[in-house]
Amino acid sequence: MKRRTTGAVYICIAALALVAVIPCWAQSQQPHRVPRVDCDVVVDAHLDEQIWEDALSLTLDYEVRPGENVPPPVKTEMLLAYDETHLYCGVRAYDPDPSQICARLCDRDRLWDDDWFALNLDTFNDQRRSYLLFCNPFGVQADNIEVTGGGGTEWDPIWDSAGRISQEGYILEMAVPFSSLRFQGSKEDQIWGIDAIRSYPRGVRHHIGLFPRDRDNNCYLCQAEKLIGFAGATPGRNIEFAPTFSTVHTQLREDDDVEEDLLPVDSRYEPGLTARWGLTPNLNLIGTLNPDFSQVEADAAQLDINTQFAIYYPERRPFFLEYADIFHSGLQIVHTRTLADPVWGIKLSGKERPENTIGAFMVLDEVTNLLVPGSEGSETTELDTKTLGSVLRSRRDVGSSSTLGMLFTDREGKDYYNRVGGFDCDMRVTDRDLIRFNILGSQTSYPDTVVSEFGQPDGPFQDMAFDFFYMHSTRGLDYYAIFRDVGSDFRADLGYRAKVGYRFGEAGWGYTWHNDSDHWYNMLNWGMGYEYEEKETGSLLYRGIASWFNFAGRSQSFADGWAFYGKTRYDGVDFDRRILNVHGGFRPTGSLFLFLDATVGDAIDYEHTRPGTQFTLEPYVEYTLGRHLRFELGHTFQRLSVDDGRLYTANISHLKTMYQFNRRSFLRAILQYVGYDRNTDLYDDAGTNPEETYLYSQILFSYKVNPQTVLFIGYNDGYYSDQDISMTQSDRTVFVKVGYAWTL
Repeated sequence: MKRRTTGAVYICIAALALVAVIPCWAQSQQPHRVPRVDCDVVVDAHLDEQIWEDALSLTLDYEVRPGENVPPPVKTEMLLAYDETHLYCGVRAYDPDPSQICARLCDRDRLWDDDWFALNLDTFNDQRRSYLLFCNPFGVQADNIEVTGGGGTEWDPIWDSAGRISQEGYILEMAVPFSSLRFQGSKEDQIWGIDAIRSYPRGVRHHIGLFPRDRDNNCYLCQAEKLIGFAGATPGRNIEFAPTFSTVHTQLREDDDVEEDLLPVDSRYEPGLTARWGLTPNLNLIGTLNPDFSQVEADAAQLDINTQFAIYYPERRPFFLEYADIFHSGLQIVHTRTLADPVWGIKLSGKERPENTIGAFMVLDEVTNLLVPGSEGSETTELDTKTLGSVLRSRRDVGSSSTLGMLFTDREGKDYYNRVGGFDCDMRVTDRDLIRFNILGSQTSYPDTVVSEFGQPDGPFQDMAFDFFYMHSTRGLDYYAIFRDVGSDFRADLGYRAKVGYRFGEAGWGYTWHNDSDHWYNMLNWGMGYEYEEKETGSLLYRGIASWFNFAGRSQSFADGWAFYGKTRYDGVDFDRRILNVHGGFRPTGSLFLFLDATVGDAIDYEHTRPGTQFTLEPYVEYTLGRHLRFELGHTFQRLSVDDGRLYTANISHLKTMYQFNRRSFLRAILQYVGYDRNTDLYDDAGTNPEETYLYSQILFSYKVNPQTVLFIGYNDGYYSDQDISMTQSDRTVFVKVGYAWTL
């Protein structure tokens, strides 16, 4: 233990010393004053009220991608004003040919293929975190929170918008309640950072901004324009109640008996309540009782044949997504999909002082899913106990755009606990140099069943983990270094940590060539790196050289390639590791998008510890018919061959069809097919199925007034077949959810 962590401690001490001398760069921008108005506003995208005559007017004068601070191809005017309770934004987006505007009716957060406009607000002017509010030309909304240096999270505030296409382009009107934002909360003037982005997709997708971007500066928000005003702005009482009612009826066929009917196994009628209270303009408390955390969007099927580690699924549930970026740190110590079936939850998050960010949540979980990690693979199980999961997060701003943070997690149940604690640092040493590190310790005790079944330590055990990242980025040349050391007894059961007991190092460089939109390429990047990973004992896991390229060009085309040449070791046997991956896509018309991903190279048959070759092909097509109808079709084909022939072939297909009636409602159908074809002559297990087929479907009607006022009516079912059973329905579920948000 001492040998492994001493170097990490020295690096942390040096990094903290650097934080102490980070300069606070002065802002040279003269703030733009936003006027306070006192009049009624009807959000209808006509901009004919007096407010828009009095508003601050700003124009977006710079194309920032692919062009580098060049004059934009179109004119965009933004108007800003506020009253006691709302920020108002009007947009006149001019277009020389409005018939080419790409705009469709779609669900929230699904507008990325369209023309769109985004308002980006750094409400604390701390150059670390900002609120992004998007609209397409019909006023369809999207929103998220971005963190300087990359990352962020989904965000579902309640706000109002409208949009329409005119003879000169399109017009937007946005009204954002202060109750949906967090800000400094002062009776005096405040200074906010601001950017506005217009995405203009034609031959290429032009991004047009409010200010010129310095590509030699890795802090985007440090370059933002400034607003002054908002004196006396208030979120009001900022109390929201969102009661829900959901009912789920499920039938299953037991023991794959095709002669038996589907039997009812679950019928639930569940009222729930989520309440939000803005304790201050920058601190929010959320509580929920018997919450409906159901996944309305079905997880896309993933290959789970010949896998080494547990499959990762993203979080989509609203309670956990709200301000989830606060809990982000290295090594993914918090991943809330681990919490499978909460009974109740409570969350506090926000800024205690201008420089201190805090976050905490506690959830009682009915189902305790457990990921048991290792250095060469991971396993999953379920504990027969309820658990209480708790997370405490604190982060302090240092210098102009750096942070120091602490994170603690605790998961407690009968005969079981896992506790993790540590600190992290995100430093911008210069405009071009970024350092991040994370050092953590864990203590764990498993029940006897897990100890015996999975060979885990008996009694309490503990270990350490360390992660370090350095990046030097400029307009052309980038170089980086990564070091990670995770002890074999380190556990993070409220996160996603599928691999432990290893040390990893990587270093590399890349160079980028930029060009304007009228060239055959807009961006080219090429780079190389060396990677080395070993077990805690010092034995090799893998090593080799990686090389990559990236391309962006006309017709919104892009292509990326990655190649690796080296060695890997699994279960004590050495294997070649030579892999090539290429993927890319383009948009031949505004309605059609084509994508293809292909991988070929060495592979390992993990079940029999023998070498093989693998070929994977993943085509994807997206087509929009008119303003309302959308189709998505994706397929994954994978074939693994060993010396004696083909071992298996896997096929996964995913078809999604959506009809959007208007901004608020849609009807969606999803069909997923999974098929495995195995050559049983090459398997040691005599019980291996030569054929397995799964078919899943979902039909959903959705009506959304806002993210909390919703109606969902849906139906799911599943079918299964193998060499002995013809295609037979295995389950079906009907569900209804109603939610309504009252804001006080």
